[in-house]
Amino acid sequence: MSVRTRTAAVAALALLATLVARPVAAHVDYVTEDSGDPLDAVAFTAEVLSDPFNAALFAGSGLLAVAGIAAYLWIRPTVVDIVVLREKLAGYADLVPWMLRLAVGLPLVGAGFQGYLFAPTLSFDPGTNPLLRVFFIGLGFFLLFGLATRITAAAGLLAYAWVLVAVDPLVVLAVEYVPVFLALAVLGGGRPSADDMLLAVASTPGSYYGRVDPVQYLKSFLDETAAPLRRYVPAVLRVGMGVSFVYLGLIQKLADPASALQVVEKYDLTSVVPVDPGLWVVGAGVTEVAVGLALIAGFFTRGAAALSFVLFTTTLFGLPDDPVLAHVALFGLASAVFALGAGPLSIDGLIGRPALDDENPIAAAD
Repeated sequence: MSVRTRTAAVAALALLATLVARPVAAHVDYVTEDSGDPLDAVAFTAEVLSDPFNAALFAGSGLLAVAGIAAYLWIRPTVVDIVVLREKLAGYADLVPWMLRLAVGLPLVGAGFQGYLFAPTLSFDPGTNPLLRVFFIGLGFFLLFGLATRITAAAGLLAYAWVLVAVDPLVVLAVEYVPVFLALAVLGGGRPSADDMLLAVASTPGSYYGRVDPVQYLKSFLDETAAPLRRYVPAVLRVGMGVSFVYLGLIQKLADPASALQVVEKYDLTSVVPVDPGLWVVGAGVTEVAVGLALIAGFFTRGAAALSFVLFTTTLFGLPDDPVLAHVALFGLASAVFALGAGPLSIDGLIGRPALDDENPIAAAD
């Protein structure tokens, strides 16, 4: 076995060990009740890490993760598979609007039928608020169809702002909607979408629909106006996803360990990995904050997105009563970030280098 092969194996084992040692990500408020008396976050963390075994396991997992990332970054330029994967993912860029529309369209329809405002914890009575119900269902279906996508995304963004300011700031639990709405406002419906189909028909000389369509010129104008902003969409998506992770780790776990401990006890997570319950909470919080900061900075972006996807999947299987629809937007967001990479304004863009050699410079975007 060559040195580079052994290094790759060590890197893979390091990342695997980190995944096993760290708990899954979850919206704590979705699966817990009132936690009662709060715990002092700083004192709790200090007490957990004051145990020598906890401290060694925590530090060891972190060092393994860092070593795994470093090893990957070292061997990456010589691995043809990574080049091919990156090129293939780049070919999916035109399908990203479709991914994002599905990611928020489905949960918005569910929110309308079940009666909640973006986050399942913010419920309303569909019977006494029929207009609100129709609004969310309509918003979801318009996005699923890709009809008037930019206008619909803007309406969704305004609705989110209204809930945040006038109803309950805890809608920040579903902050992943914000970057998706912003991206769709820039990208439009993409393809396949009703917008794309109708524009093709309307712009064909002699078509009957083109004679009566009043908005085809508006869509063309918006496409041209938004074109310079399209390059920033990957940055908007990864930063939005990173903010969501930082919130989950910092606010829902590290700052509120009592609620996070409820999750550990409710699902008997210590039987999965037999460590101190407090280490589960601290490890989950720190891991989510680290992944979030990596996404915000645009460092190891596709790797962070792939790890996020694994965490979301294990959460759905590990926490059976966690609402599935509440995570669909995050799945779509992670998929889009994985496809697009870091984009501009990122560390990956600064440290990128040719993937094979100078004669075939394929910049390493992540």
